[in-house]
Amino acid sequence: MVTKLNIGTMTKIDYKLKEKAFYEKNYNFFQRILHDITLGSKFIKKSLYEIEKIIYLKKIEIQNQKHIFITGLPRSGTTILLNFLYSSNNFCSLKYSNMPFIMAPNISRLFQKKNFTSQERYHQDGIMFDLNSPEAFDEVFFSSFDTSEIKNEFLNYVQLVLQYENNKRYLSKNNSNYKRIDIILSLLSNSLFIIPIREPLQHSYSLLTQNYHFYKLQKRYDFARRYMNYLGLHAFGINHIPWNKPNRYNDYKNINYWLEQWILFYKNIYENYSNYSNCKFVVYEKLNNEGIIDDLKNFVEINFSNHYKFVVSHKNISLNYDEELYNVAKKIYLKF
Repeated sequence: MVTKLNIGTMTKIDYKLKEKAFYEKNYNFFQRILHDITLGSKFIKKSLYEIEKIIYLKKIEIQNQKHIFITGLPRSGTTILLNFLYSSNNFCSLKYSNMPFIMAPNISRLFQKKNFTSQERYHQDGIMFDLNSPEAFDEVFFSSFDTSEIKNEFLNYVQLVLQYENNKRYLSKNNSNYKRIDIILSLLSNSLFIIPIREPLQHSYSLLTQNYHFYKLQKRYDFARRYMNYLGLHAFGINHIPWNKPNRYNDYKNINYWLEQWILFYKNIYENYSNYSNCKFVVYEKLNNEGIIDDLKNFVEINFSNHYKFVVSHKNISLNYDEELYNVAKKIYLKF
């Protein structure tokens, strides 16, 4: 049986006042204008990047290092993996403090905000962030250049980020980089890719609820829509773009739309990259298993004592869904 979800019953909490306070506190009129100027024009982004190179770029050897790229569908544990690896102090990454000067990370030091206290991120999923938190911002770079330009400039950009934190290994979380694994490996052949995978029904429900949340948010605050567009984040909200062309389900208010997208995504990525020694698939539900974490540490070649606690979310889902579709998804999930 296939039933659409009644979106209005998905949450009991009205976040409207909380969201309003968040945006008024962190993005006043002048800050929104600054974001629109620095991120809204390819010409300005590229100009900032060229100025950054002239002032700061120093040719350093980065191609022999094992840089880390976390990629895959959102809501699969990419952020908690990013925070976990970053906490080892073995890596450098773009951070909230670099916003909105993502194309000029060293210049961004001149414009950093103060008095920014730790707070829950927009997803309202319990993950906190502050100015020193790493985040998925390098899509700003990738969306500013065509493929040939990326091949010419990506090493320079990584060097600039490395110079910003004076570290040796680059750490990126970018849900779109699954499309660029081969390009990145052609430039940084020792790079390692971490691709998390989550139980398909739980994952699909999380994607569905987040899409609804961001759709409401963007309807109330157009800057939220523009902000996500600037960062190349099209997974949720008004400007949602599917990862693959739907076969049977086109309504993103239906959990089966997200379940079908899950199947198409992980079927393709498994077929294309499961044999790559540089790619490691990590099951979200096993992140609180100490042996799995030790295995992950070995893969990225770090050794540190940490007290990072992985909280694996599991929801009771009462929605009707396409059982045949779910069975296909479970067979894919069990391969990992």
